Amino acid sequence: MKDLKVIFMGTPEFCVPILETLIENCNVIAVVTQPDKKVGRKQEIVYSPVKKVAIKNNIKVLQPAKIKEEYESINSLNPDIIITCAYGQIIPIQILDKPKYGCINVHASLLPKLRGGAPIHKAIMYGYLKTGITIMYMDKGMDTGDMISKSEVVIEKTDTAQKLHDKLMKESVSLLINTLPSIISGTNRREKQNEDDATYAYNISREEEHTNFNKTSLEVYNQIRSLNSWPGAYATLDGKNIKLWFCTITNNKYDQKPGTIVNITKDGIEVVTKDASVLITELQIPGKKKVDIKSFINGIKKEDYIGDKFE
Repeated sequence: MKDLKVIFMGTPEFCVPILETLIENCNVIAVVTQPDKKVGRKQEIVYSPVKKVAIKNNIKVLQPAKIKEEYESINSLNPDIIITCAYGQIIPIQILDKPKYGCINVHASLLPKLRGGAPIHKAIMYGYLKTGITIMYMDKGMDTGDMISKSEVVIEKTDTAQKLHDKLMKESVSLLINTLPSIISGTNRREKQNEDDATYAYNISREEEHTNFNKTSLEVYNQIRSLNSWPGAYATLDGKNIKLWFCTITNNKYDQKPGTIVNITKDGIEVVTKDASVLITELQIPGKKKVDIKSFINGIKKEDYIGDKFE
């Protein structure tokens, strides 16, 4: 596949091993990624992880603000195939029809489940027991194209979004490199998605970041770990938004209202939920670093918190 002319489209860290593998095995003629961002008070320009890899390997980088208006610069490169992963924009039909072997996408779910931009977070948030990688042909819809291959990954009870991200990132490389030869030879399968089975994983909203203790302990647990290590769950205590990074579930039941802090020990901050309680074991006060429960209780008076209520 060394002569295969590939344009790769992607942006976040998840895409990096895929791009690196394509560079090793194919002729990557260009990389398309999102425009650079200005970050922090100093508004320093930050490159996407994918752009950094492209520059390191002396590969042409294109960064259209609106790809649907700037597709000609991509088509002029005459790629044999375009491979995308978490690029961040819908690819216009003018590009999809151009490459000899089509445009394929590496998506972090078992389609048609969890179409959209946050499939890793939502798989945990919704309590899925498994997810995976789907390689598919792209069409004009959002993750609606014909499926080529799949690989399942089990979601462990202690998986955070970061842990699941890393497992899926590794799995995506293996599946892609094993699927590409059949795409080039034209022997790959092509399966339509069942629209009746489709679910969506839209980008995380601010509302979804808020931890609602009126839900069951399992729902609270899944929500908190689904947002670890980004963007983080939060709840408000004494007017401050406290980041909640991890918790465990207890079988303890209380008469107090959900959100009430009933105990603080070396095992965690015990908070009442709809059906029992959870122990917050890792948290972050505004302006401070993330700490575990042992570090947190060393600097507080427990009586100042017990009886308070997370909102």
